Formats: sequence, structure tokens, C-alpha cells
Amino acid sequence: MYYKQYGNTDMKVSAIGMGCMRYDDEDVKAERFEECSEIVLYAHEKGINYFDTAPFYCNDKSEIITGMALSQLPRDSYYISSKTNLGTIGGKSTRDAFRSRLETTLSRLKVDYLDFYHLWCVLNLDSFESQCESLYGFFEEAKSEGLIRNIVFSSHMQGNELEDAVAADRFKGMLIGYNALNYRFRQTGITAAYEKGMGVVVMNPLGGGLIPNNPKTFEYLAEGTDLTVAQAALNFVASHKEITITLAGCTTKEHVDDACKAVEHLKERPAREIFEEYENKGVALNNLCTGCAYCKHCPKNIDIPKYMDAYNEKLLGNNMFDRLKYHWGIPSEMAAECIKCGKCEKLCTQHLPIIDRLGEISKGA
Repeated sequence: MYYKQYGNTDMKVSAIGMGCMRYDDEDVKAERFEECSEIVLYAHEKGINYFDTAPFYCNDKSEIITGMALSQLPRDSYYISSKTNLGTIGGKSTRDAFRSRLETTLSRLKVDYLDFYHLWCVLNLDSFESQCESLYGFFEEAKSEGLIRNIVFSSHMQGNELEDAVAADRFKGMLIGYNALNYRFRQTGITAAYEKGMGVVVMNPLGGGLIPNNPKTFEYLAEGTDLTVAQAALNFVASHKEITITLAGCTTKEHVDDACKAVEHLKERPAREIFEEYENKGVALNNLCTGCAYCKHCPKNIDIPKYMDAYNEKLLGNNMFDRLKYHWGIPSEMAAECIKCGKCEKLCTQHLPIIDRLGEISKGA
């Protein structure tokens, strides 16, 4: 395993971290937690020492599963991160609500402290500033008591907004979405964080599955290597000098092996060099849905993530109606039931024009 320094801390972390939100769905539903935990132990055996989880992942079982696995290992052999925000504590910006959530996380993970605790899912600069004002003091208090080692934040902001968040100089690191599709839009943010001495952790390095599911479109990533497109996409992100950890969501041991192979012969380069090399290669889209499913709260029960997945096919030059019919088995006409309440767009981490896309889909082929 290849290891990197986490910002200006003394922590040496694996270039690949395990994202703990992809445990096997059937095992989770059947409460076969031990089988899920085997993936964590296997990842650790392969040299991965950074594990990222959160409340509500995997039907709110991820922290429990991850804790079951990591508690079998020496505490100084891994780093664990989790997350909180106003939403996870019921919208109450009180010390008691914050501490209750933190204590639940610590209990589930079977640890006395978190190595990293994120201010979670910051969608824009206004949200960043308001949640900092409401919660940052509670983070600091918990850190002073040894319950948190590093205060970090998780964001879906673009590069220029990320620069402002970095300039606030409150956090040891950040977690952002970054991949071969959107790297042009987040470069300035990761560069600013690196120069500030922050760690940079990346989620969605495979674009929510879009990259491996469209291998011909992204085959340029693997040119001149013995890597698969998925492995090359992980390598693309991990090779950035400014990026500390690339998170891979692993359901099987094979996923772990793939992720480890991606950084087997890693060569770090500045983001500027990578940008120059890939500027005229492939596609660069920041308006593809990454499948986070945060929008799945439609009052008309429209399965929005599936419709947005189909719309991705259009953006990639394919037939979105074939995707709806043959892959998802849902009618395009149902999109017409949208009442334009805007709830989905407020929840969308990428600020996509979901209502307009549903309207386009509803008109049919």
C-alpha cells in the first residue's frame, strides 16, 4: 500500500481509504453484520488504514458494522472518521443534541475518540458559514476533551467556494467529490487546501459508478497501463499530489483488491500537470448525477435517482429512454407527476435542475 502524510499532522494514511457505505445490501437487511465486517478486516490486512463512515449509511448500520470489525484490531493501526451536521441532530443547534450524536457514534464504533469528525454535507458557502456558527464551538469542546482528534468538513462546493472555506482556517482537512469528470471545477479548492496544510480526502472517485459503467467513454484513463478503467479512475485521483486519500466504496474483497492495485505503482504529480495532460481528453461534465440519492424524498414518490441516472445517459451521448425501460423498468410518463415543489433540488448536493430534467423525460422519446 502507498501511504501519504495527512496535511500538517503526523498521520501516515493509506492512499486508498475504505468508504463504509457500500456494505452488501442483502447482508445488511438480513443483519449478517459479521460477513460485512470481513470486508473491513480484509481491507486492513491489505494495508488500508483509513475508514470513513457516517450515521444513516447502510440503513443506519454502517457505524455498527465498522465498529464490530475495527474493535478486533489495535486502535493505533487505523484511523476512523464519521460525520454530523444540523440534520443528523434533528436541526437542534444545542450542545446536548451534538453530544448525543457524537456519543452514539463513539459507542457504535467502539472507540474512545474519532480521528476525524466532519461537519457534514455542506452544500454551499452560506450553509458552511451558518453551520460553523451553530456547531463549530461544540466540535472544539469535544476536541479539547479528547473525543475528536481532528475537526474536518465534508463539502459539495465548487472550487471558488472551497477556497473561501479553506481560508476560514478552522479545519484540518476536507472531504470532497472529485473525479475524472469534475476535476476542472474543483482544482482551485484542492490546491488551496494543500497549500494551507490541510488533508484532502476524495469521495466519488468513480463518479457514482458512471466511469466504470461507461468503459469506452473513459478508456483514455487506462491508456498505457495494465489497469482497468475503474482502477485507472482511482489512480487518476490518487496521483494528485494535493489529494491525500481516495475513498473506495467496497462491497466485496475483489473491490478491495481492485482499489489496492490502482495505487500499486502510484506516482504523485501536481494537479496543474494532470490538468494540462487531460485538458483535451475525454469528457468534463459537472452536471452528471452521482447517485447519492439525497433527493429521494419526493412527495409524489417519483424515484428521482433512477430518472437522473437515465438522464446521465443522455449527457454521455446515449439513449436515456432505453436506460429507463430496459435497466430500471420504469415509465418515462411517471416523471410528469412532478409538482415542482422544489424539495429535490434543495436536497441535491450538485444543485442539478431536476425539475427541468423530469419535464424533459416526461415528454418521452
